[in-house]
Amino acid sequence: MSKQYLNKTQLNAELEKCLQCPTKPCKKACPAQCSPYDFIANARMQKWAEAASEIAYHNPLGEVCGLICPDKFCQKACLRQHVDYAIKIPSVQATIMQIARVDNLWQPMVGKPIKLKVAVVGAGPAGIGATAELVKAGYSVEVYEAASTVGGVLNLIPQARLQREITVYEWQKFIDTGRVKIHLNTSVADYSLLLNNGFCAVIVAKGEQKPRELPIEGKELAVQYTTYLAKPEIYKNAMNVAVIGGGAVAVDCATTAKQFGATHVEMFVRRQINNMRVTAQEREVLLQNQIDLTTMTRVAKLEKQQDKLALYSLKTQFNAEGKLVDIPKTMICRQGFDLVVFALGSERAEEICESERIVFAGDIVNGGSTAVEAVASGKAAAEKIIKYFNQ
Repeated sequence: MSKQYLNKTQLNAELEKCLQCPTKPCKKACPAQCSPYDFIANARMQKWAEAASEIAYHNPLGEVCGLICPDKFCQKACLRQHVDYAIKIPSVQATIMQIARVDNLWQPMVGKPIKLKVAVVGAGPAGIGATAELVKAGYSVEVYEAASTVGGVLNLIPQARLQREITVYEWQKFIDTGRVKIHLNTSVADYSLLLNNGFCAVIVAKGEQKPRELPIEGKELAVQYTTYLAKPEIYKNAMNVAVIGGGAVAVDCATTAKQFGATHVEMFVRRQINNMRVTAQEREVLLQNQIDLTTMTRVAKLEKQQDKLALYSLKTQFNAEGKLVDIPKTMICRQGFDLVVFALGSERAEEICESERIVFAGDIVNGGSTAVEAVASGKAAAEKIIKYFNQ
């Protein structure tokens, strides 16, 4: 079981900490506008169905987001931190939704059917956010997903943090309404064809699609994080692993390597430790897994040396303008790596060409974001379509 779930005693302790602030700062801080104030109030009275329905109404990935949300949204806004410690809101949310999943306590809200059908391209967080809003408004939805399963980028998150069946379950709730059909292993490139095939509108929620790579000599010797996290077992014999990057994706790669038996895992980060784009929990995970951090360092070259990889790096510093620059004469060669992973995030693989009936959502618009931000973007895209046809 994920450490993000709470046992009964822990859950009750977190629920009792809620101050029931009338201004609901926790709700205001949630990109999806989910209200911890309200679902905690229901949970305190053991009204699990009502609590779960409150969560699911605003966030169709309620359990998923509870497990993987960073501490920078609702938890950061929790006023309890001025008394002692903020409520562990994501963990509370995950646990409530786990209870509801086991006992089948919530159903998606379904609006009175209308004779309009929308195509959603991509079954990731933005895709389900859009789908949920459209179903509420009475639309029928068909989802086109290029992969063989739903989830999108969520499927790259290590199983220890997010079990795949939870994502499938939350999508299945919408399929079971009879309003949603999903076409797996189906790529869509020309969205206008969908408009000519019975759909009133298209929401494109593909994600960024294209992993970033370093423009360095020997870059072809590295493995992209998308390839690595999709099937880490292929690389289980890599004992000495270098991960290039300092964000959440890099943390996932580094900890996964450790879990698959690597004896030494080192992250190469251009920034200082305090500037790394990771949560407090992710920092703790790095310590627990004994991941080495080499900061203020730029990787300049990769090289094959017999059956091993060598990594050339330079130290960096901030100049007078606050930009990172190389420190002259600091190039060193680190030898003996079995695997080098690029964990630098992704970028958009296609241009955005919106119209009134073709709307884009999620990471393809906003760049790499959290699951809850992608859900919110999908919801916003659906609201644009709904507003257009309600004119």
